[in-house]
Amino acid sequence: MVHTIYDIARVANVSKSTVSRVLNNQTNISEEARNRVLKAIEELNYQPSKLARGLSAGFDAIMVVSRSAKTTANNPFFSEIIHTISTKAEEENFDVILQTSKNSDDERNKCIAKIKDKMVKGIIMLSSPANESFFEELDVYNIPIVVIGKVDGNYKNIYSVDTNNYQDTYDLTNLLIEYGHRNIACMHSPLEYHVSVDRLEGYKACLSEHSFPIRQEWVIDSGYTVESSYEAAKRFFLSGKWPTAVLATDDLKVMGLYKAAAELGISIPGEISIAGYSNTSFTPFLSPSLTSIEIPVTNLGEAGTNILFRKIKENVASESKILIPTAKIIQNSVLKIPS
Repeated sequence: MVHTIYDIARVANVSKSTVSRVLNNQTNISEEARNRVLKAIEELNYQPSKLARGLSAGFDAIMVVSRSAKTTANNPFFSEIIHTISTKAEEENFDVILQTSKNSDDERNKCIAKIKDKMVKGIIMLSSPANESFFEELDVYNIPIVVIGKVDGNYKNIYSVDTNNYQDTYDLTNLLIEYGHRNIACMHSPLEYHVSVDRLEGYKACLSEHSFPIRQEWVIDSGYTVESSYEAAKRFFLSGKWPTAVLATDDLKVMGLYKAAAELGISIPGEISIAGYSNTSFTPFLSPSLTSIEIPVTNLGEAGTNILFRKIKENVASESKILIPTAKIIQNSVLKIPS
């Protein structure tokens, strides 16, 4: 038989509110009444439900905010980092609520609703919108929010864990130039998030500083999915006016390029050199092996959860902005052009 606080109140001969105060460790209760309640709890072997505790004191849960499902389809980054966060949450005896949304307004409203209902004690966002009005609205609720991505503004309760996307893309573009490439295309994601903006700007800045032209037909918005990346790569190749190298700003763009090149009989790196980002377990199986910036997905997830749980459990604030180092992997997908 499952007992309730009404049963405890009856056995202890106290009110339901007295039982509730004991369960929530409140002090406005006599020692004699507290002892009667504790004895009744022991006699009835009462186990308070997590839902009941949560409604009164707040749930031991964090919320992981992912992007809309249509922008994360088949993207291993999100599944890998969610696994890392969930593992850490399990160690800390916290539940994880995964939230997606249709748009930024829907995302903001869902976050605020869960905060007000005490559903979560902290939030981890898996992307950073370029429009930071979202952060401004959530910052006032005094709940720790860790963003896996860049945060430009200065906030009281928002922390950023990121890699240096601008510098990494600058360096990767510069590597192509050092290998003798002068005509370099860039396949990028829509510019709705800081990561997309910074990676594209790193590419453009490097070309500009070397006085190389930035041709708009070679700056290609390739969407969010491997399918849209593949279609964009195929159109790029079929145009017949491609450069000697292309930089891909995430691994889905890389996979789209490799697939399109294979179908069209285009040799990598003989006819087109490719450099990009690698943050999944799939890219090591590409042939030829990819020259890339390797994103430490596990390190990002662990750093983010460490910051969040230190703030929740110890109220210890970390640095507001942390950069995780990446690694440059030079392999076989880029051809060296003689000067």
